[in-house]
Amino acid sequence: MPGRGALRLALLLHVLLGRGSAQQPRSCLALCVCSEPAKTVKCVNGNLTAVPPDLPPYVRTLFITGNPLASLPAAAFSNQRLPDLGALNLSTNHLRAVEDDAFASLPALRQLDLSGNPLASLSPLAFGGAGSPLEELALRGSLRNHSTLHNLTTLLQSGVLRNLSRLELADNGLLLLPASIFAALPALRQLDLGNNSLVGLRNVSFQGLGQLQSLNLSGNSLSVLRNGTLAQFRSLPALRRISLARNTWVCDCAIEDMVAWLKESDQVEGKEALTCAYPDKMLGKALLKIDSSDLDCSTPMDLPSQLQTSYVFLGIVLALIGAIFLLVLYLNRKGIKKWMHNIRDACRDHMEGYHYRYEINADPRLTNLSSNSDV
Repeated sequence: MPGRGALRLALLLHVLLGRGSAQQPRSCLALCVCSEPAKTVKCVNGNLTAVPPDLPPYVRTLFITGNPLASLPAAAFSNQRLPDLGALNLSTNHLRAVEDDAFASLPALRQLDLSGNPLASLSPLAFGGAGSPLEELALRGSLRNHSTLHNLTTLLQSGVLRNLSRLELADNGLLLLPASIFAALPALRQLDLGNNSLVGLRNVSFQGLGQLQSLNLSGNSLSVLRNGTLAQFRSLPALRRISLARNTWVCDCAIEDMVAWLKESDQVEGKEALTCAYPDKMLGKALLKIDSSDLDCSTPMDLPSQLQTSYVFLGIVLALIGAIFLLVLYLNRKGIKKWMHNIRDACRDHMEGYHYRYEINADPRLTNLSSNSDV
């Protein structure tokens, strides 16, 4: 009997343990696909509206993609123990808001992909207030909202992501970049700004990016790179790959310094394929084959300088007109004085006539007298 009781107890423990060990795979498989040997969990196209609450603690790579996930609150990962999670892919969901401390409870996070989400709010405190170990951040096609770009700028400038080595901002339709957006990223090695609509880099500072190795500016609307930008490129010793393909280069006098830089620099990839987009006579001509004689220097080089010259000229003309007017007044001061006296006398006579008529109309006796005199 004691042996039979022990056997029953052993069987009961086996059933309970077996059921417990089987529950986690079933719960994980119901939402995701888990692989403990690969330390990977994939929750792809699973109709998830929130981060699964029962993620296994062994996970190092987590995919949550293609789901109707609308927001990422502070408690999204804080209630789970994920000490080894290093790569998190949240691309192509419906994420619109990433709230404070959303990633603060992930101490090993090195790679984060938020691409393809219609972000409307990205909290500058999404990684908490302390420094983050994040090294790679992908936001491809996620910054269509202007406020999100402002939030990202605040986040990058805060210094929380000082370990960031790769930043992808491609496919966002960006026209201009905020000044000093990259100032607090000393470890940045790869920067992707391709397939945007950037029209200039005048306000963009690359100073302090001493480790930058690759810069993608292809597929934008750049017409020329000014001397200030070229000087920054020259000052970055590690920068060896700059992509400038598929831009609308305007081949007038303003591009002369850029052409000289292209001919002497080994930083630009595929520079032989860069061609002019304007003016028509230069259409398709390779930038490396341009000579000074080819450039149309009759076109003003710098619109601000042209406007400044125009304002100066207009000021001079107005000053001359004013001086001539004052001179005419001075030379005709006597005639003008006499004319003013005549006008004054005429106005006085006119007013006296009005006053006389008013007195007649106001006094009935004078009105009758006027009527009798008319008879």
